[in-house]
Amino acid sequence: MSWVGRSAARREDPRLLTGNGRFVDDIRLPRMLHAQFVRSTIAHGTVTGVDLSGTLAVPGVVAAFTAGDLAVDDITAVLDRPLSEFVPTAMPVLARDRVRFVGEPIAIVLAEDPYSVEDGLEAVRVTYEAGMPVLSEEQALAPGAPLVHAAAAGNTLVDVSMFATEGIDDIFAAAHRVVYVRSRTGRQNAVPLETRGAVASWDPRAEQLLVQTCTQVPHQVRTVLAECLGLGERAVRVVVPDMGGGFGQKCVVGREEIAVGAAALRLRRPVKWIEDRRDALTASFLAREQRYDVRAAFDAGGRILALDADVVCDMGAYSCYPFTAGIEPLMASAELPGVYRVPAYRVRGRAVTTNKAPSAPYRGVSRPQIVMVMERVFERAARELGLDPVEIRRRNLITEFPYAGINDVTYDPGSYLESLNLCEQMIREEGWYERQEQAAAEGRFLGIGYSCFSERTGYGSGAFAKRKMAVVPGFDLAEITMDLTGGVTVTTGTMSHGQSHETTLAQIVADRLGLDLAQIKIHQGDTDRITYGFGTFASRSATIGGSAVARAATKLADRLLRLGAYLLETDDVELHDGHVRRRDDHGRALRYRDLAGIAYLKANLLPKDAEPGLTASASFDVHGDGTFSNAAHGAVVELHPGTGRVEFLRYVCVEDCGVAINPQVVEGQCRGGIAQGIAGALFEEVTYDAQGEPSCASFIDYKVPTANEIPDIEIRHLETPCAFTESGAKGAGEGGTIGAPAAVLNAVNDALRPTGVELDDTPIRPETVQRAIGANA
Repeated sequence: MSWVGRSAARREDPRLLTGNGRFVDDIRLPRMLHAQFVRSTIAHGTVTGVDLSGTLAVPGVVAAFTAGDLAVDDITAVLDRPLSEFVPTAMPVLARDRVRFVGEPIAIVLAEDPYSVEDGLEAVRVTYEAGMPVLSEEQALAPGAPLVHAAAAGNTLVDVSMFATEGIDDIFAAAHRVVYVRSRTGRQNAVPLETRGAVASWDPRAEQLLVQTCTQVPHQVRTVLAECLGLGERAVRVVVPDMGGGFGQKCVVGREEIAVGAAALRLRRPVKWIEDRRDALTASFLAREQRYDVRAAFDAGGRILALDADVVCDMGAYSCYPFTAGIEPLMASAELPGVYRVPAYRVRGRAVTTNKAPSAPYRGVSRPQIVMVMERVFERAARELGLDPVEIRRRNLITEFPYAGINDVTYDPGSYLESLNLCEQMIREEGWYERQEQAAAEGRFLGIGYSCFSERTGYGSGAFAKRKMAVVPGFDLAEITMDLTGGVTVTTGTMSHGQSHETTLAQIVADRLGLDLAQIKIHQGDTDRITYGFGTFASRSATIGGSAVARAATKLADRLLRLGAYLLETDDVELHDGHVRRRDDHGRALRYRDLAGIAYLKANLLPKDAEPGLTASASFDVHGDGTFSNAAHGAVVELHPGTGRVEFLRYVCVEDCGVAINPQVVEGQCRGGIAQGIAGALFEEVTYDAQGEPSCASFIDYKVPTANEIPDIEIRHLETPCAFTESGAKGAGEGGTIGAPAAVLNAVNDALRPTGVELDDTPIRPETVQRAIGANA
């Protein structure tokens, strides 16, 4: 039986569930120092002085450094675009003369224990000359606004206009109906269970700086460490132990990782930094604060004729490495049309800089927002044209593949219409429309909402090159080695932070080699073990990393077959259950361990053209536009007038990620993603006071939903295999998050229909619901 397609038990779980996982904070080294950062208490201004004398007098404090002491290079992310489209901003590892957000690191304090380092922080005296902070995209773009960076005129880091279809204005002028939607989404924190952290130590024997950190992109961290510290890459090793989540926040290079490495290099002592939850909520990378102004032209039958959008993303104080401040506006601009046949398109995408913590990718990267605004467009068009909201979607969905979109993207086959139809069928057959009518008769507010969307996955070098990134992620590498016992070790450039790679990648290998999962070890997160890799983000692990693993396993299988054929004296051989056997006589077989013994210990018995050992390596890249998973979500909610609470009565998801390597893992990804999407729709938002102080320094203020707020979710699977990934899989990591906000918002609006109120922004606050219901009282 094939391993791919089976819900094999997660191989990671016994270790993690019995307390035998090893995370960054579990690392203990002799003579290790503990580090924390002195952080800015103002949002914008000049640093006029940093007095460390009191800190150095604190018992247990060993050292404290400012930017001038460490003298490391800045982190600079770059797009290969003209200054009219992109303005690069250098992010200093420690702030020098200026600070640009509350929480920006100014100095690093190192002590013998975590308690002394906190005492040392309190003894630092920083003086400022405060300036006027810029705290919203409206303030940033206002004429005469203070500049966050002198080089960024109008506080604009990215300003790119794309896809302006000839004659689009004439299409709008002649259209039967033009609908307009303005939508805003709140700033969010990815809140991984494990905060960021790093342990850096100098190995004099290897002449190498070892940095153990919880990052999704170990090779990129190595590259930036080497550049900032003036070291050769050979002199830097990055190792990632077990990691408790990332969600994109950890797929960029943080300045703290560089500072910790610099301190360890200078002091020649191990240095540990663990981000506390307050810093994680206020000073770590954030995301999702965006504003959309969208017009759509429709004919009388509800078919979309043209789409015109202005997208503004508040990216905070700096560009993140390597994606830059373009990560959100460029994603939104390229993929706004989504699953719909849009004949004419024009978009302007901008990234503005403000005095807030910088933005980085967060699960879905702009697609929760673009799906939400597009679904609002179709809901509004359906209302104004008197059409059923599901029917108007059907009339506009892409149904013929491959489809060449107006956005210069080619969509591979998917089940867009089929997933929507099944989703609606599930809701309708359960009688929710009748229950809605009954609730309305009783004066209750019950609503049904849908979202229909795709998730581009397997972004290869071709897709990233279109963004004109100076660092073009895309390919990945895999290496596989069989040992003398017949087991194999696979090393990959991906980096699991909860996605079950030890299980799913092993399932791919098991099928290629005819092995049991127990005989396969997956190794990742060590820059000394594989030449280069781009880690895990954008649902690339199964599609790109998994395909590289499959190719490497196939090469090893070919070596086993050739050696077995030689020794069994026939070309008609096959792999089965850890053996190479003759097809015409299954009794004549050689165990893998027998073949390995010859390949390693008796090379004199090998064919003349065979090399000793049993190893193979392979790479995989996607030079086109990637592969598209798709799904439809359906939500049923009831609004409670007294509290403004949104109660979930039903949530269904019909998803298609191609071949599901492990259906149980896919369902876990869907459920976790939907939970984060609901969080953005109803609960989570990072807010600031008038001085730029974050108002959510703890989970009392930053409202992360619990199991009580997340509904039971029913998931149905469709399967449209990808034609060019090795296993037929498409990505599944972000779809839940992408579709949930739109489905929830549409359900709330459907419940509010009697009030005449429509909401287009998230998060939807209880007081907003109360006001909307009160308007109809």
